[in-house]
Amino acid sequence: MGEYEAMLAVAIREALHGLEEGGIPIGAAIFAQAGKLLGAGHNRRVQHGDPSAHGETDAFRNAGRQRSYGNLIMVTTLAPCWYCSGLIRQFGFRKVIVGESRNFQGGVEWLRSNGIEVVDLDNAECVALLGDYIRAHPEVWNEDIGKE
Repeated sequence: MGEYEAMLAVAIREALHGLEEGGIPIGAAIFAQAGKLLGAGHNRRVQHGDPSAHGETDAFRNAGRQRSYGNLIMVTTLAPCWYCSGLIRQFGFRKVIVGESRNFQGGVEWLRSNGIEVVDLDNAECVALLGDYIRAHPEVWNEDIGKE
């Protein structure tokens, strides 16, 4: 699990950067199988006023065009929502490393049912980071997940 934790550390740094900007602390990164970082990003919904600017989509955009996504690894501090799960499925990622799914389970089981390997690290830092944010800003969090 050491390799996965190192990858997750990149996503955590992104989440902390997003929090410093006044946004929701969710970060993501995309890696090649050999561990090469292709792109990283964080949730920018608040900062950009853009409801589609989730952490996974930001990392996806920052990684740029790829010939294929099947051998790439999506790493995210939180279980991907339905929107980001669709991105993962649409482009053929086969592996997703999740920092935690306690605060939000999103589309984890759907991804698994579609043959995508999901590794949930249940990382305490990720759990606390988003849990604290949700308690402090429930209205922003509910907006992020489409809950009224």
